[in-house]
Amino acid sequence: QVQLVESGGGLVQAGGSLRLSCAASGRTFSMYNMGWFRQAPGKEREFVAATALSGRLTSYADSVKGRFTISRDNANNTLYLQMNSLKPGDTAVYYCTAGPRWGIANTAYDYWGQGTQVTVSS
Repeated sequence: QVQLVESGGGLVQAGGSLRLSCAASGRTFSMYNMGWFRQAPGKEREFVAATALSGRLTSYADSVKGRFTISRDNANNTLYLQMNSLKPGDTAVYYCTAGPRWGIANTAYDYWGQGTQVTVSS
C-alpha cells in the first residue's frame, strides 16, 4: 500500500505559477512510476504528467508541455509538479498517483491521493 497526500493547490491569476507536492508513505516510493492527473468540473479525469522510477523518463500531455515540469525526490518520498504560465483551462482538482506500470491511462496506476484544487482566474 502507498498513501499519497497532495498539497500546494490554490487560487492564482492567469500567467502565474504554482508548485504541487505529493508526499508518499508506505511501500518504497522509488519502486513506483508516479503521475499527476486532473479533473475539471463536468469532465473526465485526464493525464497531466508522469515520471518513471528514477525520474529520468518523463511524459507530458500536449496541453501542458513546456509549461509544467514533473520531478521526484526519491530520498524524501516526494513528487512535484511545477506549473508555470497557468491558464484558466488548467483549473481542476489535481491528483497524485502511483503504480507499477508505465502509461498515461489512469488504469496504469493503483494508488491515488485525495486531490488538491487549482483555480486559475482570468
